[in-house]
Amino acid sequence: MKTFVPIEEGDYYLTPEGYRCFTEQYHLKRGYCCESGCRHCPYGFNKKKIQ
Repeated sequence: MKTFVPIEEGDYYLTPEGYRCFTEQYHLKRGYCCESGCRHCPYGFNKKKIQ
């Protein structure tokens, strides 16, 4: 079961295009890899390796 992780300062930044980009800090607090190929994934997931 996934739990709610509140967003705090330092958990994301806005890209030049206006998207939220979650930081490694947020991913570690969340505690698991979502396998979406996140830019700052601390779990080592790489979408290119499974295709």
